[in-house]
Amino acid sequence: MKAIVYTQYGSPDVLAFKEIPTPTPKDNEVRVELCAASVNPLDWHFLRGTPWPLRLMTGLFKPKRTVLGCDIAGRVEAVGKDVKLFQLGDEVYSGVEVGGFADFVCAAEEKLALKPRNLSFEEAAAVPVAALTALQGLRDTGGIKPGHSVLIDGASGGVGTFAIQIAKCFGAEVTAVCSTAKMETARSLGADHVIDYTQEDFSRNGQQYDLIFAANAHRSLFAYRRALKPGGVYVMAGGGGSQILQSLFLRPVLSRIGSKKMLGLLARMKNKDLVFLNELLENGKIAPVIDRRYPLSAAADAIRYLEEGHARGKVVLTVAGN
Repeated sequence: MKAIVYTQYGSPDVLAFKEIPTPTPKDNEVRVELCAASVNPLDWHFLRGTPWPLRLMTGLFKPKRTVLGCDIAGRVEAVGKDVKLFQLGDEVYSGVEVGGFADFVCAAEEKLALKPRNLSFEEAAAVPVAALTALQGLRDTGGIKPGHSVLIDGASGGVGTFAIQIAKCFGAEVTAVCSTAKMETARSLGADHVIDYTQEDFSRNGQQYDLIFAANAHRSLFAYRRALKPGGVYVMAGGGGSQILQSLFLRPVLSRIGSKKMLGLLARMKNKDLVFLNELLENGKIAPVIDRRYPLSAAADAIRYLEEGHARGKVVLTVAGN
């Protein structure tokens, strides 16, 4: 099969589109023939091996697993002997650990769900990691409730566009933070208020929020804490290197001071949460926002574009012939 492979850390230039063996599913896995995949910030973090603590998981000097890609959508092509929920030909989607930038990938049964009936494969591939991060961050970590005032920082990216929609589904009053060019996108997704971060610092305008969800954190923990109401919760889902380091070392300390909670998030792929999202997707309550589409062979260009930070929503890869 064809796959996007990297054997050393570096820029997208180290990626190669080459032939590798087709994987064999384990007893509890299915093999999916891919129709589409999508690109996430996690992919370029894995590719570059940054921040450095990430290498404790991915490999200290070179990657342990050489095919990128977490979000997938396609058809079940083979099943392990213990698989009960899926059969050949089922249209499925999931967020796998890695390996999704390929013609085929194996995934554990409990991490798959049937593809929403009203979504194309490309649209379905845009959902798993981004939508689950938003759902679990707002609902499980953030404890969102009807009437909460919620600020979403990084509201125009893959996670942020889902976070706006999901927060509205929970009955929150949503303030979206994004750049000038993306304000209309945020409004179209249901944001009640939109702040242009190039013109206004939300952490110094006197407004405070019950929940701040940083889809892509750009400010210090102290700035986010200042914008929280007493008893409020800050949830960090993504951000730059300095924000990640602050989160690792300062966040636990700040959470013990006063009533404001500073929390981190590591989303988990769960079938029950994908099924929950299916209902929202099929009822038209949320929808993926796709910025650009690339063929699988151009995955390096897709990652470069995402890394620039200008994407509105998701960047998707299509798999030729499937």
